Amino acid sequence: MGDPMRIRATVTGDVVEVKVLMRHDMETGQRKDLEGKVVPAHFIKNLQAKWKDKVVLDAQFGPSVSKDPFLSFKFKGGVKGDKVSVTWTDSKGDQRSDEAAIA
Repeated sequence: MGDPMRIRATVTGDVVEVKVLMRHDMETGQRKDLEGKVVPAHFIKNLQAKWKDKVVLDAQFGPSVSKDPFLSFKFKGGVKGDKVSVTWTDSKGDQRSDEAAIA
């Protein structure tokens, strides 16, 4: 399991903007270590964001996404105090879930 995500969600009018910083090495499987051995691929494959048990973002990532990915997205309907949860699953089956309240 990776380090906790940093999630910020703010509402302006009826639009909620969510910003997520995910801590993950995101190895492509093409890099070599100091001994010349290939570092195995290990990257976030799926990401899902929910608000009130409703999926507001469903994304698929590949090995070309940079280390510690940052993601920003918007959705309508949330109000201050509602919770937004973000869950990712990586290529090794590891999973991380975190949530934040809308400010």
